[in-house]
Amino acid sequence: MAFHADRHARIVVLGGGVVGCSVAYQLARMGESDVLVLEKSQLTHGSTWHAAGLVGQLRTKKALTRLMQNSVAVFDRLEAETGLSIDWKKVGSLRLAASEARWSEIRRSMQLARSFGFECHSLSAPEAKAKFDYIDPKGVVGAAFIESDGYVDPYALTQAFAKGARNNGAKIDEGVLVEEIVREGRRVVGVVTNKGNIGCEILVNCAGIWAKRIGEMAGVPLAAGVVEHQYFVTEKTLDFPKDLTTLRDPDSNFYLKPDVASFAIGGWEDGTKGCWRGRPPFDFGRELFPANMDRLELFALPAAERLPVLNETGIQTIINGPIPASADGEPIMGLAPELDNFYVACGFTAGIAASGGAGEALANWILHGDPGLDLWPFDVRRFGVPHGQARYLEERAIEAYGNYYKVHWPGEEGSAGRGLRRSPLYANLKARGAQFGARFGWERANWFHSSDESATETPSFEGKPGWFPAVAAEVKAIRERVALIDQTSFSKFEISGQGALAAMQAIAANDLSGEPGKAVYTQLCNAKGGIEADVTLLHLADDLVWLVTGSGFGVRDSAWVRSQLPDGVTIRDITNSLATLNVCGPKSRDVLQAVTDDDLSNEAFPFLTARWIEIANARALAVRVGYVGELGWELYIPQDYAAGVYEALLEAGEPHGIADAGYAAIESCRLEKGYVYWSADVTPETTPYEAGLGFAVALDKGDFTGRDKLIELKGEGAARKLVTFAVDGFAPFLGGETVVVNDKPVSQLTSAGYGHHLGKTIGFAYLPAELAGINGCSIEAFGKAYDAVRGPRCLYDPRMERLKA
Repeated sequence: MAFHADRHARIVVLGGGVVGCSVAYQLARMGESDVLVLEKSQLTHGSTWHAAGLVGQLRTKKALTRLMQNSVAVFDRLEAETGLSIDWKKVGSLRLAASEARWSEIRRSMQLARSFGFECHSLSAPEAKAKFDYIDPKGVVGAAFIESDGYVDPYALTQAFAKGARNNGAKIDEGVLVEEIVREGRRVVGVVTNKGNIGCEILVNCAGIWAKRIGEMAGVPLAAGVVEHQYFVTEKTLDFPKDLTTLRDPDSNFYLKPDVASFAIGGWEDGTKGCWRGRPPFDFGRELFPANMDRLELFALPAAERLPVLNETGIQTIINGPIPASADGEPIMGLAPELDNFYVACGFTAGIAASGGAGEALANWILHGDPGLDLWPFDVRRFGVPHGQARYLEERAIEAYGNYYKVHWPGEEGSAGRGLRRSPLYANLKARGAQFGARFGWERANWFHSSDESATETPSFEGKPGWFPAVAAEVKAIRERVALIDQTSFSKFEISGQGALAAMQAIAANDLSGEPGKAVYTQLCNAKGGIEADVTLLHLADDLVWLVTGSGFGVRDSAWVRSQLPDGVTIRDITNSLATLNVCGPKSRDVLQAVTDDDLSNEAFPFLTARWIEIANARALAVRVGYVGELGWELYIPQDYAAGVYEALLEAGEPHGIADAGYAAIESCRLEKGYVYWSADVTPETTPYEAGLGFAVALDKGDFTGRDKLIELKGEGAARKLVTFAVDGFAPFLGGETVVVNDKPVSQLTSAGYGHHLGKTIGFAYLPAELAGINGCSIEAFGKAYDAVRGPRCLYDPRMERLKA
């Protein structure tokens, strides 16, 4: 039956919470007046109305800090713009560190924030007490103070966004329940509601705790869960200045907002309860759950130790309500890959604080195709179908909630929902001492205990992690002998159909032409010349191309390609059908040749060749590439044959000292080799010419996405360039450290780590072109400056002699 709309709006926003109203406000403010917000009950009903309203900008991720900064800028102007008070109290925030690990984490966050101009201050324990006299400073080793933080009234804020939206032409309808989302192909054409049918050109899911249900109506699996969150308000017996700052003590697991003669105190305790498997009933409204005193004690008792005054006053109110929590604890934003006009802004655990910036970013995304800042950490495409499974999602959401105030160690791995996806080599690797991490649900070997029996899983901010010696041994095997690396989790796609090669030629920046049987390293660029994806394409036939990309980038990269494919050419995910095994190192040819009759000599099988070979009674697509910078092959093996091939290679490699290696060793090797990592070193905001990847851009091959802009950019010359810095020996660089030239901060490291073969700490950074030729600089990490030397982009084997041996 055809869909008949009773009325129409160009953009329909579902959800009248603070985020939905902010999106509508920003859209209308940017000139898009044909916007309709549908709220099933009344504005704020859901989780907005019972939020505490704290606004804190300092986060462990740059993108979230920038988003919060943008929110504060919106709050600063909103009252004057709309005439409604939002009770925005810009009183600052104090974040305590009561452990050395916490102090390292906070100092790292402050340094990252300062590197892009965010003002924050480091305080001693006595200085912290001077800011908030109620605290007992026992055990406090330091604190961060952010003057521009504060708190806001969530209800008033939402109403101000709503008024601002209406003032600019948007409409808001309350009491309208969406019962069905109508699709035609890859587009939403409208919604069926209890008040009639509404057509639209764009649908935006800002449904808060109901976001997963709305997604399912549209056929979009969202990793948007729901959990219980509690806070309490003390009796009104306290007398403090009106400008008393807000307080966070993550080691005691609580936050505090000054209220009228009282404190509102909440926490992020372990063991919260998941709600409805992420699917709340639509008739749940302005409701709360009964208080859970056992969980409340987990942050109330530590709060009373830090704030003795709490022992002199009682609890007036306990609020226990549902809040959104995604599978990784971060917001979910952007255009859903399953549809061409269905946007999402949901999963906001800190939705009040993020609302202003999130609304602005999503409005830019909808109207201009670009959020205005790098939001990959929040992009809906970082998740896939596995993350939206209800039980898995609830486990992950509960863990993410409980981790909110835990120390976030470098390289930390979660424990919830583990073991979901396993390579056919999982049992083999586990028996050989693999220490697994997880990416996109896949269990992957980070390092092997068998590589060094002294290695442990002890993380560190400022020292060497416990796995350091194991990774050193694995890098040594890669560089000097031969190693096997299970890369099955790599995302793999088949692009097929008449015209498949021509279609990918029109998308990729590099040249895929020539005879089939080769690998091509390339970027997929946008119209502005920015790098949307950094991939390997395998030209296997004129009607068959494979795309290989990182484990967590498959949804994003395939969506980018799919959106540009012509009719008759399709893209299919083949990740689960193929294991990927990398055999690499100077002895890799000897090992691989021992188990195949195919000629692997340099003349017969040169660098970048892709060819099916017989190997150990099986067949595999052998591709002479690798991410570690050594002679080697990536073997794409049907899953049921993979274990046999692995065991045959182990046996053949025994005389050569073959070893297993994990992803930590890959990271060390790729830094030595100068290879970039998408989302850190290259993003949609960087161009191939800035990143030193001009060699992979074939401007003379004919038209492709971004070519016109890339021609222009090449002619102008790059305004900034990616350079490589090195420090002799070990330095605690993790990425984000500040690069200082002539006593002025000029950049921050995009990625960094220790190069075990070279014995140097290596970091990449973008410098203004006029500074890119400097011989050295200083790099600041944890309050210390390290002298760094600029080297060539590739520190190891810059002539590619080993790779092409």
